[in-house]
Amino acid sequence: MAQRALIAAVCGALACGAIACGDRGNGNAPAANQQTAVRDNTGVNTRDRAENAKTPMAQGNDDRDLRMTQQIRQALTADDSLSTNAKNVKIIANNGTVTLRGPVDSDGERARVAAKAEAVAPGKVTNQLEVASGGKS
Repeated sequence: MAQRALIAAVCGALACGAIACGDRGNGNAPAANQQTAVRDNTGVNTRDRAENAKTPMAQGNDDRDLRMTQQIRQALTADDSLSTNAKNVKIIANNGTVTLRGPVDSDGERARVAAKAEAVAPGKVTNQLEVASGGKS
């Protein structure tokens, strides 16, 4: 009997703590009817469905293509002057040719990313990088 009382007391205390700590509309969480901004990628998604569009699924699996992709990714991640966008661009190597896709923050970043890819695959880089809206030259 005493054991049941102890369990009930502990459960009650835990429940009170959960209620006291819970978010009860104090402004920390968005209201249920509040909508968050959603980026519309319809145009990009349509472009990526084009028959000749290179996507990561086109990545080659031979040693040369994998090595090229790895070397370019390492060069990008090692450059602290590049934005997170630039470090995360899509690098698609297939049959010795590299395609770069995705957003970067500026025209300068676009050029620096392409230069790093060119250093690995001279004359075999297709630069499809896009300056993100609000980007600078």
